[in-house]
Amino acid sequence: MTNPPDLSPAAQRLRDVVRHVDDAQLDHPTPCEGRTVSQLLAHISGLTMAFRAAADKELGPLTDTNPDENGWPEASSHWRDEILERTSRLADAWQQPEAWTGMTRAGGVDLPAEVMGLVALGEITFHAWDLAAATGQSLDVDDATVEALKGYAEGFDPAGTPGMFLAAVDPSHTPTDFERVIARTGRDPRWQARKKG
Repeated sequence: MTNPPDLSPAAQRLRDVVRHVDDAQLDHPTPCEGRTVSQLLAHISGLTMAFRAAADKELGPLTDTNPDENGWPEASSHWRDEILERTSRLADAWQQPEAWTGMTRAGGVDLPAEVMGLVALGEITFHAWDLAAATGQSLDVDDATVEALKGYAEGFDPAGTPGMFLAAVDPSHTPTDFERVIARTGRDPRWQARKKG
């Protein structure tokens, strides 16, 4: 890949969202159907380790298994510090030119590294949106990240990808490019957390 995308802005956005999650929100629903904020945080913690390992070509336990194969665990008691540190390491790893060369693996799937880097960018951006939506935060995505994700999302099957994305949502009510990308992943850009009580 001649000009690979920079994952640092997306990683920083995810860290900013994580910092503003309140412990009282851990049992709240998220746009990931059936998954609470706590379970989403656990998923994010795991994927940031896996995609860092994928960048470093550290193939093994972190890259060989599906993070959801044993259900949806709850976040650890140290979830905030874990995710902040792991997201930083992920961004640093994908800054290295060799991260984007050859083949690598994540979730037990082998892909060209230049494709895996886009998957990593998508995962930390889409889940940052999920988490922001679930906890009443906004998410402003930079133009370079949106452009990279537009090209990536165009390759998704509109009918959905089992284990990854639901069927695409009608984009007619999605005025921004990022909202159209989100809609292509099967997320409703207008999703809002339902108030409890």
